[in-house]
Amino acid sequence: ETQGRIHTSTATVAVMPQAEEVDFALDMKDLRIDTFRSSGAGGQHINKTSSAIRVTHLPTGMVVECQNERSQFQNKDKALEILRSRLLAQKQEQQDAINANRQGQVGTGDRSEKIRTYNFPQDRCTDHRIGLTVHNLDKIMDGNLDEIIDALAMREQAEKLRQLDTQSDR
Repeated sequence: ETQGRIHTSTATVAVMPQAEEVDFALDMKDLRIDTFRSSGAGGQHINKTSSAIRVTHLPTGMVVECQNERSQFQNKDKALEILRSRLLAQKQEQQDAINANRQGQVGTGDRSEKIRTYNFPQDRCTDHRIGLTVHNLDKIMDGNLDEIIDALAMREQAEKLRQLDTQSDR
């Protein structure tokens, strides 16, 4: 700047694990498949054959029954299709909750949300969450963040102790 003014800018950096692709494949070892006789109208055929299927997904406890078709194989295919769609919907709901949580962590990037200021002309780094100011910005930019990390860890520990103390007072 020719006038000697110092310009400031903000940046938002979010470091998070990569989101998993929502894809679902059923493992037959996770399923318990029971056959039984259908109920309802159908006459002598229903009384003779065990064409109804009950599929239980053991990890989640989700149960699907199907007795609409005449054949046990058709009922099994239909039950597995329904189970797969229900498990996929459940997995997508969990992923949506994770995405909403991530969005809340990122914030808006407004100047009022500032966490840390790097002031190069004054060789200073200030963490606004804990009010810590550290000089020697070259070391910090080289990755020597031990002093800042230790102070943040101490604050987090003190906050957890404070929360435990307020819970024990109740």
